[in-house]
Amino acid sequence: MVAQAYSVAFQGIDAKLVEVQCAVVPGLPAFSIVGLPDKAISEARDRVRSALSAMAIALPSKRITVNLSPADLPKEGSHFDLPIALALLVALQILPADAVEDIVALGELSLDATLVPVIGALPAALTAAEEDRTLLCPRASGAEAAWVSATRVIAADSLGEVVRHLTGQRPLDPAEPGEVSQTAFGPDLKEVKGQERAKRALEIAAAGRHHLIMVGTPGSGKSMLAARIPGILPPLTPGEALETSMIQSLCGMLDAGGINRARPFRDPHHTASMAAIVGGGRNARPGEISLAHNGVLFMDEFPEFPRSVLETLRQPIETGEVIVSRANAHVKYPCKFMLVAAANPCKCGYLSDPERACSRVPQCGEDYLGRISGPLMDRFDLRVEVPPVRFTDLDLPANGESSATVAARVKAARETQAQRYADHPTIRQNADIQGDLLESVATPDAEGRALLTRIAERFGLSARGYHRVLRTARTIADLAQEPEIQRDHVAEAISFRLSTKT
Repeated sequence: MVAQAYSVAFQGIDAKLVEVQCAVVPGLPAFSIVGLPDKAISEARDRVRSALSAMAIALPSKRITVNLSPADLPKEGSHFDLPIALALLVALQILPADAVEDIVALGELSLDATLVPVIGALPAALTAAEEDRTLLCPRASGAEAAWVSATRVIAADSLGEVVRHLTGQRPLDPAEPGEVSQTAFGPDLKEVKGQERAKRALEIAAAGRHHLIMVGTPGSGKSMLAARIPGILPPLTPGEALETSMIQSLCGMLDAGGINRARPFRDPHHTASMAAIVGGGRNARPGEISLAHNGVLFMDEFPEFPRSVLETLRQPIETGEVIVSRANAHVKYPCKFMLVAAANPCKCGYLSDPERACSRVPQCGEDYLGRISGPLMDRFDLRVEVPPVRFTDLDLPANGESSATVAARVKAARETQAQRYADHPTIRQNADIQGDLLESVATPDAEGRALLTRIAERFGLSARGYHRVLRTARTIADLAQEPEIQRDHVAEAISFRLSTKT
């Protein structure tokens, strides 16, 4: 008799249905698992054997073969323990075959038969919903998986509970989704003294998801400004929250099965490897750019990142997705993020201070910022210089607008964009528009077009730079709640695009 159970194998954020087949036949006693399993799956036979022994179930002195089909699809992870155990129990006629045929199971088994939470419950639940099946998982993973309301989620504490549920002795209630974390406002923008132009750049970037680079001397407040970006961003929409949570689920980052509506803010150190930033490693896991999906990727000391890492950002910035190719994996992850970079003007950091600058001025500044290639720099819509604040100004009372005030304008601008692009599901913010749609929604008035044409000819703007100015101008007009892009909007967009420092 060949028994079947079902589980999933992860390819990026997609979960592929896997059939777990089990045959118990006469022969020399053995327990083998085939079908391209990794080390964790190969060790499942010992965990399953011990868990069944803890339930007073002895394996027969026969040959047990477990096949994971399709056999040419690599399988990874300890979550195959539970479906292997279920298939084996069906083969031993302890469980009825029809009890597991409509179930997708995942979970790691302890030696005492308790179920250990595993990563990926949320994408597994989506696959179960597509296949019109019930998801069976550890209790600690149930609250996460239950966010997919289109499928029934059963969460258990142990293999014994699973057996009693499937045999009808003690049915389990469906799992309930976890809590929705409220958006937590961080440091307030009002606490930043001075830097009004940089604050304006943050607002524009947040409203249209534009990429921003800040250049300034050490201690001028670049990192402090970046830390206040989450406080002016609107919460994730339900669809965005689900997308972001699927990536976090694969990384085991969902806390108690709850979904956070706050936008991600990732700030990797400049010593991070390419696999850490872009994604990869042995299992081709998502990197920082995918963990920042629908949020912010802040890269402090931008020129200090390895050149190879910086250059790999160019394509994901344009396409909003990254394909991680390895010898044993080829997966795609979404990565629509807002890149915020901070850099010193030169190696010593005091290019503009004649009393503290090094002897290589101005060549040191050109060499240092020259680590950022022209094509990568061309992808920054907003470039702003952050001058140092005099220590005498630090004693002055705080002024300027609070994060809540700026956030209200950003939210209104994003709502305007959501209505404008309602018929274009792949476009959410102005940074995404291109082609005919760009011409139809971001064409300035006659004076604005004339100004942009003169600037493009004078400074040799690339086609990408020209279009990015239009997108930024569209965002500035949205912040002002103006239906048409005017000359002032174009002028402000150009002022942030052109800079002698960057």
